[in-house]
Amino acid sequence: MSFKAFKTALACTLSAAMLLGAAACGTKDEATSGSGSSSSSSTTGYDVSGIKKDASIAAMLPDSVTKDGKLTVGMELTYAPAEFLKEDGKTPVGYDVDLSNALGKVFGLDTQIVSASFDSIVPSVGSKYDLGITSLTITKERMDAVNFVSYYKAGATWVVKKGNPQKVDTSDLCGKKIAVQTGTVEEEDANKAAKQCKTDGKKPLEVLSSKLQTDAATNVVTGKADVFYADSPVAGYAISQTDGQLQALGKDEGSVKQGIAIAKNDDQTTKAVQKAVQKLMDDGTYMKILKHWGVQSGALDKAEINPTDLS
Repeated sequence: MSFKAFKTALACTLSAAMLLGAAACGTKDEATSGSGSSSSSSTTGYDVSGIKKDASIAAMLPDSVTKDGKLTVGMELTYAPAEFLKEDGKTPVGYDVDLSNALGKVFGLDTQIVSASFDSIVPSVGSKYDLGITSLTITKERMDAVNFVSYYKAGATWVVKKGNPQKVDTSDLCGKKIAVQTGTVEEEDANKAAKQCKTDGKKPLEVLSSKLQTDAATNVVTGKADVFYADSPVAGYAISQTDGQLQALGKDEGSVKQGIAIAKNDDQTTKAVQKAVQKLMDDGTYMKILKHWGVQSGALDKAEINPTDLS
């Protein structure tokens, strides 16, 4: 996403309530079919059109998934470079989008990306969506609600304005304003830090939680927040697209697995997704997708169902 596109997204976000209908910003529960081919816009995903259906893996899926010929995937489309909208404001792109399209090809299904708020996706897997693929960190709490197939790992990064004018120190965030996306692990961590500041009798830590990840970055660019906290590939991409206005603060924290969410009681789909992801890992397609977006440092070589080693 170019800086022009970033600013366009920013303008759309800020003005939506006043001037535009929600559809103008790439809206919730808006479905888009994905073939893996590119459009006229400058942001182009990895071409998965050459991937052939694997009949043995496709046969593992239940009729509840295959009967309409579509693989429906819930995503929150403001999380570049994992999932976001092209400059046309309509077309989903990113490495999660490419992976979703690749899975559809393996299954012989037409992938349909459905835009939704991040915190609504896990509860809707199995009812509104066949899968949730949206940079979901695998946690024990989330595994109580859905099954996961691991496919990536990422740390978390603190991001401030260039030069750190607010003198943010991640070892003591009390008195600062932290921007995060609603429903993320980073939001949980920020809220825990805020409680600790209160317990310690220090200045309050204010957590600014937004439905869209772009809003978290925007809040730092505009000075509404002192720092934002996000998955490392997302933070790095935001920094690269803001003409030097942002910088990472310190080193990435931790490294945790992310997964594809599947309905908890759907063992057939879970096993089929694991086989399909492993096939894409083994034949090199998976790594080609990650390299296309420059995020190969988070690659895994094994797709696991509900992994116990989450780091």
